[in-house]
Amino acid sequence: MDIQHSQLRKRGRPPKRPEDTLETRELLLRAGLEVLTEKGFAATGIDEVLKRVGVPKGSFYHYFDSKEAFGAALIDRYASYFVRKLERHFIDESMTPLDRLRAFVDDAQAGMARHDFRRGCLIGNLGQEMAALPESFRALLNAVFDDWERRLARCLEAAQRDGQIPAAVDCTQQASFFWIGWEGAVLRAKLERSAKPLDIFARGFFTGLQWA
Repeated sequence: MDIQHSQLRKRGRPPKRPEDTLETRELLLRAGLEVLTEKGFAATGIDEVLKRVGVPKGSFYHYFDSKEAFGAALIDRYASYFVRKLERHFIDESMTPLDRLRAFVDDAQAGMARHDFRRGCLIGNLGQEMAALPESFRALLNAVFDDWERRLARCLEAAQRDGQIPAAVDCTQQASFFWIGWEGAVLRAKLERSAKPLDIFARGFFTGLQWA
């Protein structure tokens, strides 16, 4: 046997077919997203994810080198999913810019209600437990929040050009304020199992735009 070649192979049980690799990896990521939007990363064991999809623990390490690598892949997957959600609303030219943001708020609220407010935002959840997470996650999470803020700032700038908000409003600052407040509202919505915190924050944010 070629020892050098053997050492380069990934740990774990390899799949039988290439399509099995994609399917199993996808199942693991989906299950991970479901678990981590409800629970914390530090408190969630790999076994809980594997149990949901019926994948042997040995096979897990064929797809991910470690729990840290799995977490990084989950951050990337959630960020991609959320960007698609944001863009679906923020570039919808059939609505005014502020109505696009309102549509996002309504959509996110409906999504939380659909899961009885048990699931929140993966990025926000991880940010809250950063002290117990791998340090490598810090830059990944900050990059996601920065991206969301830039996208919202562009939407607010469009609202400004349309005269929906005063020219004096600092759109970059307001975008940062929105995501800081929104993540707190999501946390309270999970705690209270209610949309009320989301409603309160959204009303306050839209009212404040006229006076910022």
